[in-house]
Amino acid sequence: MSDRYVHGYTGREVERLHDQAGALAGLLHRDTSYPAGSSVLEAGCGVGAQTVILAVNSPDARFTSVDISPESIEQARRFLDARGIANVTLRVADVFDLPFDAASFDHVFICFLLEHLADPEGALERLAAVLRPGGSITVIEGDHGSAFFHPASEAADRAISCLVESQARLGGDALIGRRLYPLLTEAGFEDVRVSPRFVYADGSSPEMVDGFTRNTFTAMVQGAREKALEMDLATAEEFDAGVRDLYRTAEPDGVFCYTFFKAVALR
Repeated sequence: MSDRYVHGYTGREVERLHDQAGALAGLLHRDTSYPAGSSVLEAGCGVGAQTVILAVNSPDARFTSVDISPESIEQARRFLDARGIANVTLRVADVFDLPFDAASFDHVFICFLLEHLADPEGALERLAAVLRPGGSITVIEGDHGSAFFHPASEAADRAISCLVESQARLGGDALIGRRLYPLLTEAGFEDVRVSPRFVYADGSSPEMVDGFTRNTFTAMVQGAREKALEMDLATAEEFDAGVRDLYRTAEPDGVFCYTFFKAVALR
């Protein structure tokens, strides 16, 4: 999957991932915790931005966090070590070729992984195989089609579309949030429950404007610039105008809205 990661592996992207996790910790993780002694697989942990939140929220659970990128695993290791996190084991592993026995885990957690996979159904089936019967899976994904903002901007809409299209050409789906229910159901999971998690940022919430509008969403779109230009989806001038207009929504009179989707299901 590493060569299909539309956002790239730059230092700025690592910073963005941590900004994103911090800004959205309450929204996305407030109802996720695991019992003492339970074994949890985090698939696609990346640089550990979500891992720290999981480990702190469930200090007596045991986490195994895997990612296909050795570089990301090493960055995650340094990040966790610097914070004294001791209940996480990090491993390089491919979600389509997991090095675990059947029914090895009580719970599975994945966040912002399926959107980058050409076969999310297959990934869910493989994760189901290492989950014990009756165990839970939690999946969190965004949906770029849910982005609305003021001031309106055709250029900004086009820049977002460039990200969506470039990710699609790389085999992913930036609109996957809306598909979580059918994906989990078709993969054989039961009692599937999906809850939308709505982000709203305006001048009354400067921390969310900074953490999400500027440093998460707009930075994410900006990070797709190289791929968008390489694929001839826009000119540099068109793309940059869209990014400028997205940053404009972070001004005191701007508004930005976005929806994440969180699904929980049973094996």
